[in-house]
Formats: sequence, C-alpha cells, structure tokens
Amino acid sequence: MSSDTPDRARLIPLRPVPAAPDREPLWRDVVGDVLRRERAGQRRTLKDVAEAARISVPYLSEVERGRKEASSEVLAAAARSLGLGLADVLSLAQDELVRRSAPSRTSTARMPRGAVRLAA
Repeated sequence: MSSDTPDRARLIPLRPVPAAPDREPLWRDVVGDVLRRERAGQRRTLKDVAEAARISVPYLSEVERGRKEASSEVLAAAARSLGLGLADVLSLAQDELVRRSAPSRTSTARMPRGAVRLAA
C-alpha cells in the first residue's frame, strides 16, 4: 500500500460499547468487533480477508457488524485468514465481553441478598 493511499482500516468505526449497563452485550456483536478490529489493525480490506477465508464479502461484513451469527467453521476460516486460531478469536472476544460487562457487576441489582454496601 503506498503512503498516499488512504488507509481504509482507519475509516472503519468500531461500534461503541452499549450505554445501558444492564444490557448484556450479544456474543455476535463482540465477536464481530474482534474480527473487525483485528482486520483493521492489519490494514486489510473486507475483500482480502473474505477471499482468504473463502467466504463472501457481504457475509463477512454482516458478521463483523453483528448482524449474522457465524458458525464455528466460518469463524475459524476468518481467524485463519487473519493469522489467528479460533481459540485466539474466542479468547479476545471473552476479554472484550468481560470488559464490556464489568460495570454491571457492581450494580446493586446484582448484589447478593443481604449484602451491605457502605459509602466512604
């Protein structure tokens, strides 16, 4: 890629973390964000990754946007095309899922019955 060519990876916005702390993120959204972030980090296009994974560009796009629930075969193919294993993608997705749902763990709705919260 020449230096005067716009970097398409930088133009792909990542979906913001949901504002409502009580809403659990969907697995397909988290996995899609991980795939998109990895692809963008490698400065690769949807077309490049989809061709390497032998899946269609529109389907990969829908997976990245959380619109499609990808099979394990599709996720493994996408991971391989990014130089990752399926376990790598799932581990990154788990880390992201934990990060996104961390604020909800401290909500009073999730505290055990009889628990007391003291203010400092």
